[in-house]
Amino acid sequence: MLRFLPRFQPRASLVGLVGLCAAVGSAAPAGVAAAPAPALLAQATGTRQASSAQSQEKARAAATRILEAIRTRSGLGLYRLFSPGLQRMTSPALVQQRLRTMDPVLGWTIGSIEPGLDSSSVATRLRAAGGERNLLLVINAEGLLDSYHLDASDEAAETVARRFVQDLSLGRYVAAQSMLGPQLQQEIPAAKLQIKWQQLQRLTGDFVAIRRVVSADSTIDSKLVLVTTSFTRLSDSLFVILDASNRIVGVDFPREPGNGTARP
Repeated sequence: MLRFLPRFQPRASLVGLVGLCAAVGSAAPAGVAAAPAPALLAQATGTRQASSAQSQEKARAAATRILEAIRTRSGLGLYRLFSPGLQRMTSPALVQQRLRTMDPVLGWTIGSIEPGLDSSSVATRLRAAGGERNLLLVINAEGLLDSYHLDASDEAAETVARRFVQDLSLGRYVAAQSMLGPQLQQEIPAAKLQIKWQQLQRLTGDFVAIRRVVSADSTIDSKLVLVTTSFTRLSDSLFVILDASNRIVGVDFPREPGNGTARP
């Protein structure tokens, strides 16, 4: 099977280490490291705090530009705020299509901002015509959008799984990737998602239509949804696994045409 199912292993954290060297008036005893001078420690702490504050303000300004483009439904404007990696996987026309499917955004609130080594995560809450919804933005050091996730916890798991396959079939790989959980987003960028979908169709033939979407199993923590899909050479069920918040944490595509049902 061609799959990207979740590996239930904790991801190792990356820890940045900063060494502080200070000259002191008296030598430390042999084998004992000299403690940094208090003034240097304070200076380093202040520098880190200032850098973190600057990163947060830069991420907030970038998030505001992105949210304004969403509010005005400007596909071209939003596309220009994508990172080069995202831009390669979509177009202003596809972004415009996606914006048309969203409820009109009336306003937003920017919540927590978590600066990282290469990007910042910005938690926002959209006020839309159909209600409020959480939107997580991942913004790179240049202030461009690297990835995002729109909360779908209030929707049926079947609806999310169907939209995922529909977006893949329409070439909307950025939108499809946005439905993945955070860990799977890191492992499966939009470009890799495109490759997997194209590899599938080399075996099954071109996508034709979604026939049926059913919930096959569920637990407190996860849900399994089968998306029965017709291709030009056969029909088969794609397995989509979602967590309790309807974030996709695993997908299983058939590898051999014999696993599916030939079309009459």
